[in-house]
Amino acid sequence: MPAAHFNEPEDTAMHKTERFEQEVKKRFINEPGQMKLLVVVDKLLTGFDAPPATCLYIDKQMRDHGLFQAICRVNRLDGEDKEYGYVIDYKDLFRSLEQSITDYTGEAFDGYDKADVQGLLKDRLQQGRERLEEAREAVKALCEPVEPPRDAAAYLRFFCAAESGNAEQLKENEPKRVTLYKLVAALLRAYANLANEMREAGYSDAEAREIKAEVGHYEKVREEVKPAGGDYIDMKMYEPAMRRLLDMYIRAEDSEKLSAFDDRTLVELIVEQGEKAVESLPEGIRGNPEATAETIENNVRRLIIDEMAVNPKYYEKMSELLDALILRRKQEAMDYKKYLAAIVSLAKEAANPETGASYPASIDSAPLRALFDNLEKAQPDADAREAKALALDRAIRNIKRDGWRDYIFKELEVRKAIESELGGGEDSVSAVFEIVKAQHDY
Repeated sequence: MPAAHFNEPEDTAMHKTERFEQEVKKRFINEPGQMKLLVVVDKLLTGFDAPPATCLYIDKQMRDHGLFQAICRVNRLDGEDKEYGYVIDYKDLFRSLEQSITDYTGEAFDGYDKADVQGLLKDRLQQGRERLEEAREAVKALCEPVEPPRDAAAYLRFFCAAESGNAEQLKENEPKRVTLYKLVAALLRAYANLANEMREAGYSDAEAREIKAEVGHYEKVREEVKPAGGDYIDMKMYEPAMRRLLDMYIRAEDSEKLSAFDDRTLVELIVEQGEKAVESLPEGIRGNPEATAETIENNVRRLIIDEMAVNPKYYEKMSELLDALILRRKQEAMDYKKYLAAIVSLAKEAANPETGASYPASIDSAPLRALFDNLEKAQPDADAREAKALALDRAIRNIKRDGWRDYIFKELEVRKAIESELGGGEDSVSAVFEIVKAQHDY
C-alpha cells in the first residue's frame, strides 16, 4: 500500500510507514469524497477525530472501553446533513454495547463527552424516514415560488436573476442558491440511506418511485443552477461522493461526470474553448438558447463584479458592452449564432484585458494596465499617462513591504509614494491607492 501511495518500490516505501499513516489520516478527514474507506487494526480508537466518518464496520471482539471508544468515532456531527452514524456489527456486540452505555450512567465513563453517548442507539429506518421527509419538504418549500412550467429557464430566473445579467439580483439571490446546494445534497444523502430499504421504511412501491424521481429532478436543478449563477465553490471534497450516490441510486446508465467544469468557471472554459464551451453546460441549459444566453451573461457579469476593483475603468467599459449586448439580444432578436459569437468575444475580453484594448508595449502587466486605464482623466495624453503609470509602478514596487496590506504603517508608506507621484489630490490618491491594493502582483 505505501508503495502504491508513493509510487515507488516497496523496499524504499517501507521506510515511510509513519508518513504514509499521517497522509492517509489527513486525507480521510479532509477529503472524504476521495477516501471513503479506512481499514485499521488496533488503531485510531483514541485521539483521532474524523467528523465526516459516517459508518463503522466492526469485525473483531471488543468490549467495555474499547467498544465504546470505537463507536464514538462515528458519533460526531459534521455539518447540517449528518445527524447520526452507522455501526455495522459482524460480531453481535450490541449486548455488550448496551451494557457499556449502562455503565456510563453508573459513572464508569465519566471521562467521555455526553454528546458521544446520548441517543446512541436509535431505530435507523425510522430516523432515516424522518430525515428524508424533512429534506423533501425543505427543498419543495424553497422551490415552491418558481413559476410554471418550472423548466430550466424558470429555475434560473428564480435562483440567479429575473433580468439576465442583473448584478444586484445575482448578488441578492446568492443565499438562495447556497441554500439550494445544501438542501439538495442533504436530500440525496437522506435518500441514499434508505434507497435499498424503502419498503422496510414504510414506503409503497409507487411512493418509492415518486421519491426517486423527485431526488433526480432536484439534483438536475442544482446541476443547472450552479454554473448559471457563476458559483464555483471548491467541491473537490464533495462532488466525487455526490457522483457515486447519483450513479448508484438515481441513474441506471453508466457512471458519468456531473460537470465538466471542475474548478474552472464557465468564462475560463470559454477563453479556452470558445463556443465549444457551451457543450459543457448541463443538458437542460444547452438545449435552451434563452437559458444558455442567460447563463453566459450571468457568468460574465459575475466576472466583471469580481474584478471591478482591480481595474474599474476597464470593467465599467465591459459592463456597458454587456448591457448593450443583452439589450440587442432582447430587442432585436439576434441570430443565436451571431449572439453566441459576440458574447464569447466579450467574455474573452473581460477575462483577458490585455487582449481587449490597445496598450503601449511597456504597459505589459495587470497593475500597469490598471494604472494606465484609470489615469486617463488626469492624464489625457497617452504618452504622459504611460510615463506616469510606469513611474507609479516603480515607486510602489520600491516602497511596498511584505504583508503591507491591512498594516496601517506599511499602507501609509505606499500611499505617500502614490501621493508623491501624483502630486496631491486626495480623491485621486485614494482612488489609485484602492486600485493598487486590489492588484495581485503587488
